[in-house]
Amino acid sequence: MTTIADVLAAARARLDRPGPKRAAAMVERGAILVDTRPGWQREQEGELPGALLIERNHIEWRLDPTSEARIPQATDHDVSWIVVCSEGYSSSLAAASLQDLGLHNATDLDGGYQAWKKEFGTA
Repeated sequence: MTTIADVLAAARARLDRPGPKRAAAMVERGAILVDTRPGWQREQEGELPGALLIERNHIEWRLDPTSEARIPQATDHDVSWIVVCSEGYSSSLAAASLQDLGLHNATDLDGGYQAWKKEFGTA
């Protein structure tokens, strides 16, 4: 039997998960932050400056460059995406799902928004 802990570990095993400082440097080089937290959570916790807002249930359709529902930034499979959730759990699963679609530069923020907030403060 597979548990969610097993699924999470398998997802993270194939991700190069940057912490906040490295993620910020990646953004300076062109990576795109994608905040997947639902609106109520962003309202409670704070906003992530410069991040695209795409809730988790839409992310594959919006970032797949072959999807009719893609966003303008989803130009090809080489875009570097950094998925962010609150603490870095669901974002790992989302990033692995994006890699399954061939988005080989997809990853997630280690520690999520909470780590970013601890490192850089609030917006």
